Amino acid sequence: MSGAPRLLVVEDEPSILQPLLRALTRGGFEPTSACTVAEATSLVDRQEFDLVLLDLGLPDGDGRDVVRHLHRTTETPVIMLTARGAEIDRIVGLEIGADDYVVKPFSSDELIARIRAVLRRTAGSAKTRRPLEPLTVGTLTVDPGARVASVDGAALELTRREFDLLYALARRAGTVAGREELFDEVWGTGWFGTGKTLDVHVAGLRRKLPDDAPPITTLRGVGYRLDLGTPG
Repeated sequence: MSGAPRLLVVEDEPSILQPLLRALTRGGFEPTSACTVAEATSLVDRQEFDLVLLDLGLPDGDGRDVVRHLHRTTETPVIMLTARGAEIDRIVGLEIGADDYVVKPFSSDELIARIRAVLRRTAGSAKTRRPLEPLTVGTLTVDPGARVASVDGAALELTRREFDLLYALARRAGTVAGREELFDEVWGTGWFGTGKTLDVHVAGLRRKLPDDAPPITTLRGVGYRLDLGTPG
């Protein structure tokens, strides 16, 4: 299956895992499976994957630990698979960098459609959002080439989505970035999520920006603005 997208499926329930692996293979993917946090983190350290499908409830820990480990060194997109349907679980998953969130039970056709949509979005994002030079807004510097954001020289620990969002705001510093505009640039036009996704990621950015960073101002019903100055 040379050239097929390589997927890591992290799921400990055989009755779900085996049919899912067969469906993904039929769908034109090359799946590899892991059943624990330890196995998954070992695999992502040794191999490259185009996307990770990740169950939250694993026997040796929380699947979100895999996301944190993965995003320390890569930008591999993640779709979370979980029986948890509560909004707080979806919000936490998105905050730590998941690209989509699918609640069990789900159809293989729906999941494959979501996988393809995420792969389309992430395949084009690096080309459209990486200028040659870093951007500086007051004390904030955003370097898209190195994918590093810092305030007064101190690097910020951001998820992939948070970085992309901060860069989108920095490109428009001093002007309003519309909600739809931000969704199209950061998530892509095929995004399946809800409007709350943007608000969750902005809230996460605000928590991580120090007091002397340029503030993000909310324009209700319109969008957000990264201000040119620092808080008074």
